[in-house]
Amino acid sequence: MLGIGIDIGSSYTKAAAFDGQVRGLKCIKSGWNPKETSAKCMNLLMKKLNIKDCDSGPIVATGYGRNLGGFDKAVTEITCHARGANFMDGRVRTVIDIGGQDSKVISIDEAGNVKDFVMNDRCAAGTGRFIEVMAGILDCEANDLDRLAQGGQAVHFSSTCTVFAESEVVNLISKGTSREDIAAGLFLSVAEKINPMITRVGIRRKVGLSGGLGFSSSLRGELEKLLHTDITPLKDSQYMGAIGAAIIAYERTSQKA
Repeated sequence: MLGIGIDIGSSYTKAAAFDGQVRGLKCIKSGWNPKETSAKCMNLLMKKLNIKDCDSGPIVATGYGRNLGGFDKAVTEITCHARGANFMDGRVRTVIDIGGQDSKVISIDEAGNVKDFVMNDRCAAGTGRFIEVMAGILDCEANDLDRLAQGGQAVHFSSTCTVFAESEVVNLISKGTSREDIAAGLFLSVAEKINPMITRVGIRRKVGLSGGLGFSSSLRGELEKLLHTDITPLKDSQYMGAIGAAIIAYERTSQKA
């Protein structure tokens, strides 16, 4: 029996199927209606795996829209990211999750239980949304911005506010600053926003990078310099919340068996 996890995020909705291993993943853009979007994402995953509703067990939802989908159980993204990260790498004790709407630093134990966490959900700076907005100004995608940053020397942004940082980017462009240097500065800005959160929770090694920006080697490099420690990019980082939710769903099927 499969456990299905749905992570209803502000930018993307992700679904995962788990039966002791991750069996399938699906991601679509979040629409204005979380219930419809999550149902569509789940149905696409089931179609991809060639399974029917009767072949799956409980469905656990997480993310900002977790209470709007009408699924079997809603679990916080803190818990789900912790469980997902623990499954991907059991040595990880600190999870840095940078999503579209918020960023989190989570301290976990050897079983993936949450020991402590801090969350930024009041400002777009330090989130994937910040990078998406800035990539738009530089006429590229977030992945392209990461590649550009690897060839640049980071400029420093005086403001951590997305709106004011946007003005700074426009000003730098008008002065002829290279896209590479601006891109490097943007990832440095995100890392500097995350750094105080990590300080509050404390570093417990191994450190794993999760969430929508988990792919970014530029961000990882800036964080490693600030923290003076290695950071591991977690596999399928964008799906970490959905994977954690699917694990919890699967455990519910085992308990009922």
